[in-house]
Amino acid sequence: MFVELNLNSVQTYLQSGNVVFQANEIDSKRLEHRISFSIEENFGIDVPALVLSADTLKSIVENCPFEKSKEAMLYITFLFDTPNSIDKQSIECRKSANEEIVFFEKAVYFYCPNGYGRTKLNNNFLENFLKVKATTRNWRTVNELLRIALL
Repeated sequence: MFVELNLNSVQTYLQSGNVVFQANEIDSKRLEHRISFSIEENFGIDVPALVLSADTLKSIVENCPFEKSKEAMLYITFLFDTPNSIDKQSIECRKSANEEIVFFEKAVYFYCPNGYGRTKLNNNFLENFLKVKATTRNWRTVNELLRIALL
């Protein structure tokens, strides 16, 4: 499907729902719309697509505020749009004692030592609270996607 959209060097990463590709189109919002539309047309699934440039992904990885020892339990929530406002105090009071959350442009770094399945600050919570679409990936996946993008 991505090849049919005239995207180049198409590569998927495991069964993660992530696709790395090259495109002549530089408008990421337009690409997101084309991909979402094509998924719905081909598979009957209405799903949003988020397109990040390799530079944006690299910036998110390089600006990680957490030390290497926390990477095994680190997650990045990618925001489709910039929230109108972020009530950080309301979010902070919902996290568990050992959890840490840091906001960076259109990404949220989240360290959850008790596991992502147990946190209250999951993707659905952030989407509803911030009023923007979001998708979350673990640190390992984010780094592997960056590695593939930079090949």
